Amino acid sequence: MIEIGHFIGGKNVAGTSGRHADVFQPMTGDVRAHVALASKAEVAEAVKIAAAAQPAWAAQNPQKRARVLMKFLELCNAEYDHLAELISLEHGKTVPDSKGDLQRGLEVVEFAIGIPHLLKGEFTEGAGPGIDMHSVRQPLGVVAGITPFNFPAMIPLWKAAPAIACGNAFILKPSERDPSTPMRLAELFIEAGGPAGIFNVVNGDKEAVDAILDDPIIQAVGFVGSSDIAQYIYSRAASTGKRAQCFGGAKNHMIIMPDADLDQAVDALIGAGYGSAGERCMAISVAVPVGEATADALMAKLTPRVEALRVGTSLDPAADFGPLVTKAAVERVTRYVDQGVSEGASLVVDGRGFRLQGYENGFYMGGCLFDHVTPDMSIYKDEIFGPVLTVVRAPDYETALALPSKHEYGNGVAIFTRDGDAARDFAARVNVGMVGVNVPLPVPLSYHTFGGWKRSGFGDLNQHGPDSIRFYTRTKTVTTRWPSGIKEGAEFAMPTMR
Repeated sequence: MIEIGHFIGGKNVAGTSGRHADVFQPMTGDVRAHVALASKAEVAEAVKIAAAAQPAWAAQNPQKRARVLMKFLELCNAEYDHLAELISLEHGKTVPDSKGDLQRGLEVVEFAIGIPHLLKGEFTEGAGPGIDMHSVRQPLGVVAGITPFNFPAMIPLWKAAPAIACGNAFILKPSERDPSTPMRLAELFIEAGGPAGIFNVVNGDKEAVDAILDDPIIQAVGFVGSSDIAQYIYSRAASTGKRAQCFGGAKNHMIIMPDADLDQAVDALIGAGYGSAGERCMAISVAVPVGEATADALMAKLTPRVEALRVGTSLDPAADFGPLVTKAAVERVTRYVDQGVSEGASLVVDGRGFRLQGYENGFYMGGCLFDHVTPDMSIYKDEIFGPVLTVVRAPDYETALALPSKHEYGNGVAIFTRDGDAARDFAARVNVGMVGVNVPLPVPLSYHTFGGWKRSGFGDLNQHGPDSIRFYTRTKTVTTRWPSGIKEGAEFAMPTMR
């Protein structure tokens, strides 16, 4: 049995709380490892070590910090296949999907390597008589990230890379369901020449989360998870004076206009709806065909594609998607499908009760497809987080536009159309944070920012891109005047540049 502790001060350390959680291998249902669950005291020790290491790291010039990240990137690429397989073994997603998880994280590392440019401030010569002004960005100190199970490489790297590049020390509390990849990433940071204490991993549950939120040394917290927990973390962090960026649930719609290429739209729905077994915050879970003719044509093409989805093990190269992360996740998704049937939606494809031959104890579920779903149904209102696609028929464009705009979540949305005017109007008016035009998963690249609206995002700044640098630094503005420009005598009036 693999025993996973914590990574603190540049080394693996055993847990001392006496508590642990099981880490499953979803494709078999077996317990793969035990992971320690940190106590408040263990979190405090990690923070203490991070705080001691941070000033020297911040004092390094940005180029030197960038060189460590460049070496870290090199080491991650050298272990690319191993890291992807490690993700698949504990999460359940297929290896190609795991490679996408890792690659999207490494792209943010690539962005953060540009930190010498990203940290440049502003300068004004002659702002007033003999006066110059300049601004600088300085690190916050010790910051933390609390990350979800569904992207065990991507989200930790989204948080850690910009934070560390800016000169902060970082405490990561990953999901206890798949902790091995974050632990390995921290080890690789040390191998890359990163100082001990700058990248720490503290495994745990709510006790560790609350310890992070209440620790007075930690200056900022980033979170990705469910909306209820995001709101809890945002509120509790704010009450202790911390910065917080918290990202929650999603119910991403895809609008299919009558002029859309239906084959393209169906391909997009299959990949975006069922990839990673639907365990993505950017998964398309609601298809909105506009007009009955569009809906009927879409269903005629979509239904056989869902029926033909291949569910396999995480290591099966022919699988479209693998198992869900836990048995509890399968049971939760199954309950939603049951509820959708009882609420009157048409279950066109039923993936409940799926068993993979030879892996009967694995956490599998087949693809499910609902038609004639209405906005009052729980399968429309709630984030299911499984291989379930719901179809809500809209009689016209304005109705289709209103559905994602009025939903409590505002993470991502897509429109498929050949009409540039319709696409432009939709992108301008829809009340959602990330929009795709003929793009099913509108995940911005690393040099733009990622973040949803409404109950999908809490906080003023988004993840990666320029917002990440703003989040992990604070601006200091310096006003300078030398003696030759100073008038004799005291000045009692408010200084102005008039």
